[in-house]
Amino acid sequence: MAKAVLNHFSDIQPVTKDDSRIKRLQSVINRHQKRPDALIEILHGVQDSYGYVPLSLMAFIAQELKVPASRIYGVVTFYHFFSTKPRGEHTCVICTGTACHVRGAQVILDAIHDDYKIRPGEQTPDGKLGLQMARCLGCCSLGPVAVFDNDIIPKTDAKRLLAILHEKI
Repeated sequence: MAKAVLNHFSDIQPVTKDDSRIKRLQSVINRHQKRPDALIEILHGVQDSYGYVPLSLMAFIAQELKVPASRIYGVVTFYHFFSTKPRGEHTCVICTGTACHVRGAQVILDAIHDDYKIRPGEQTPDGKLGLQMARCLGCCSLGPVAVFDNDIIPKTDAKRLLAILHEKI
């Protein structure tokens, strides 16, 4: 697996140091004294600035923190709140944990696919909606749960969620 991750990093372009987002990232890295234990905070800064965590920035962070690039990649791909691809202007996360799954999470995902022609990890061609899924959001008694633009939508169903999406997008 580590070799496959490193192959991803061999094809990336170096970051442009005069980009204001890179300057902000460098400031965050320096504020944390280039400590590897600040990785998640640093990645949140990248996600906030770019909307996702590009491979080029994973390599940059790895170099700055003096840790293997595979470690950065592992953290980014482990946590659902990080993405390696642009997520869209609006984001919708569907919980697919056991409680949500048995209460209809897949039906909701299928309805979004039928309506917007996207699957988890994709965004609409116009970039307005990005769809994600999470293994568990930790609110099992409220399932099925969706999160739209950071607002939790408890005990939802496909019809209700699609109405919210149509209203906001």
